[in-house]
Amino acid sequence: MDASSTIAFLHTVADAVDALTLERYERRRLTVDTKPDNSPVSDADRAAERLIREYLERDFPGDAVYGEEEGGSLEHAPRRWIIDPIDGTRNYVRHNPVWATLIGVEENGQMVAGMASAPALGRRWWASRGGGAWLSENGGEPQRLRVSDIDRMDRAAFGFSSLSSWDETGRMATLIAFARATWGTRAYGAFWPYMLLAEGAFDIAAQPGLDVYDMAALVPIVEEAGGTFTSLEGKPGPWWGSALVTNGKLHAAAQAIINETHVQPGSRD
Repeated sequence: MDASSTIAFLHTVADAVDALTLERYERRRLTVDTKPDNSPVSDADRAAERLIREYLERDFPGDAVYGEEEGGSLEHAPRRWIIDPIDGTRNYVRHNPVWATLIGVEENGQMVAGMASAPALGRRWWASRGGGAWLSENGGEPQRLRVSDIDRMDRAAFGFSSLSSWDETGRMATLIAFARATWGTRAYGAFWPYMLLAEGAFDIAAQPGLDVYDMAALVPIVEEAGGTFTSLEGKPGPWWGSALVTNGKLHAAAQAIINETHVQPGSRD
């Protein structure tokens, strides 16, 4: 399947899922359960993932699928669709508009396309390898995305999503160091810091304690906008449980802050 067909399919699926999730969000009548990790899951999360899987089973019955709610395999497959039906469920259930459906497309271990659709914000981002990264606001004409040209830490805007994950992973010193080194620090939650970076509004975004479905769709969007997406340890891709995302020019400096401030468990001075 070529890139244009992939993106057209992602738009079709996102339109259908947005209609479902936005209707339930605006109705404010959700059934919310608690997962073993104490995170919330709503009936809308489950319904959205089921709907995405129905489209995939109809159009791509031989492809692998991995989703937050129904799982799947991450073993090697020629093509895999990686789904977070509602990224930002805590926001969704509290009627905060910062949530999105994330769908990433992996081929032979590489993320080749991704879409993040945030209907309550009226924004949708997407990208395919070699096709650029794009944003449509309220269904309007797509705008091509480009990261910022900021090349100094003291002029950089830094974003993250969850304070608790920095504490739980023993990385508070790193977060504080970023706050001290950069021009400004903001926490917007879930997918949004990385999309703001792709738009050029942030220059660095980072977060520990992530899953592959939190990141897979975002990797091609950031990279096609000219950014760099690695783990906090500098490994490329969404596979390593954390994210360090920059405009590229600041990646080495951001990595240095992490390396200087994080002590690995079990290490000694």
